[in-house]
Amino acid sequence: MKSAFTVEWAETARDDLSEIIDYIAADSAPNALAVLDRIQRRADGLATAPERGRVVPELRWNGITTYRELVVPPWRVIYRIHETRVLVVSVVDSRRQLEDLLLARFLRS
Repeated sequence: MKSAFTVEWAETARDDLSEIIDYIAADSAPNALAVLDRIQRRADGLATAPERGRVVPELRWNGITTYRELVVPPWRVIYRIHETRVLVVSVVDSRRQLEDLLLARFLRS
């Protein structure tokens, strides 16, 4: 089946994923590789069905409906769709408050 969309990763999302994998690899390299594979496979699936993810609830409450998410427990893969492109913008731990994570990211910039 041909993909209708191209899935791309923003630098911030690549950095998020790298931090997650490095953290897990400190305890178990095989587990880290399994998590990496699971997250990447789910994100790659957006190429054929990008609207399957829900609008990010915390952003919807603020009137922002551009960003969607896939939950790959315990992580949230946050992305946006633009024409034939899906851009993964972040991978965050669902056990943390999204607002706190975004605030910390903005303060680092």
